[in-house]
Formats: sequence, structure tokens, C-alpha cells
Amino acid sequence: MKVSVIIPTYNEEACIGALLDSLDELEPKPYEVIVVDGGSDDETTALVQTHKTLLIHSSKLGRAAQMHHGALEAKGDILCFLHADTFAPKNLVHIVEETLDDDRIKLAGFRSIMTGTCHQRMTTWHNRIKTYYAPFIYNPYRTVFKGLRLLFGDQLLFCRKADYLASGGFNPEMMILEEADLCIKMNRIGRIRQIKTKVYSSDRRVAKWGVIKSNIIFVVITSLWAIGVSNKRLAQFYGNVR
Repeated sequence: MKVSVIIPTYNEEACIGALLDSLDELEPKPYEVIVVDGGSDDETTALVQTHKTLLIHSSKLGRAAQMHHGALEAKGDILCFLHADTFAPKNLVHIVEETLDDDRIKLAGFRSIMTGTCHQRMTTWHNRIKTYYAPFIYNPYRTVFKGLRLLFGDQLLFCRKADYLASGGFNPEMMILEEADLCIKMNRIGRIRQIKTKVYSSDRRVAKWGVIKSNIIFVVITSLWAIGVSNKRLAQFYGNVR
């Protein structure tokens, strides 16, 4: 099957070059790598153009809108949504194909390990367990009986394009928790799985905010989302506490 890797960017000159270099080393290589830029005013797009990568300019800034744009443009059978500061395993293509051989699985993601300025053991552990407790906060019934799991951007989500389209895909209007929203949509048509293989994500944001603050922010936002607070208000809250 053809695998498309979709990367949303906005002023990612610090990491996009290294990420694209790492994707060049994948074996086997994906069918295509698509960078969807949201209007960067640094060297992001110039760095992208030094690689054999499809660069798309999004008229709307926001990961949900940019990833949805990339998904619609993708020519592959499988979509992989990769953040610019997350590094995939070298056998990515084999892993996603093997995982999606099970028709019951509609969406999957990796275990996220935080690396960079310091080793974030607490956040790495939290990233692993939030896939299971966060959906329970949102909907205990679907979590227990329907296998609902919530995956997040630093886990490198992947799915079949046909299932993505059938579910409705990312909501381009969402500015936060777009991955959780996609998980709920996907769970309506099948299973969601967190696989054991690891991906490595930069801890730049956690290091800036501090471990305690970062994890508290996530718990608070997830809880507010579960009780029905609008995405617009959640995005405002997130922006105010950063």
C-alpha cells in the first residue's frame, strides 16, 4: 500500500530540516511526504524545498486545517500525520502496513517518548497512560465497551485514507484537541490502537513550561472538553496559560 506522510508546519526552521533528513532514511520509503505550511515567515519553506517533498501552502493556519488539507491532497492509501518535532522509526512504513492489516483497526498511534533538553520521564509516562484515562473521562461507556482510545499529535497517528474520509476527518475549525475529535469519529467505525513501538518527540514545550504545569494544563483542558466547553474557549484558555 502507498503511505503518505503529512506534516503541518508553521515557523519550524529549527527542526524541519532534521525531520526531513530522517524521513529520507526510512526503509522502505513512504510513497510521498507532504508538508502543509500555514504561512511561515522564517526559513521553513526554504528548507523544505531542499528535499524531495511536496510543499502545500494552506490558506488557513491551524494543525487541523493543515492536516485535513494534506489528507485531501494525498495520493496514498495510508495517511500518517507527523508533527515537525517528532521522529518516526526507520521501519515506519512496514509498521503501519502491518498494523492496518487488521481491518478492525481504523486509527492507530505510537508510544511517544519525550527527548531533547532534558529527559521527561513523567511526561513520557503521562503520554502513555492518557491514551486510556482521557477517553474514560469523556465517555466511560465507549471506553470500556467500544474500545475508545484518545491519541494525540506527538504519537504519530495513522489510518487508511478511505476510513479518514468515511469518518469526516479532522475538523478544520478546531484549534486544539483535533486529534481527540478524530479519535471519537474513528471509534464510531472501528477500533483505535496504541502500539508499543516508540516515536521520539521534542520536549521543547514541556521544558519551557515545566513538567508540572504542562501536565496539569493537559488534565484541565481534557476535563473541560469532556464536560462540553467549546473548542474556541479551550483554545483561548490554552493560549492564556502558555
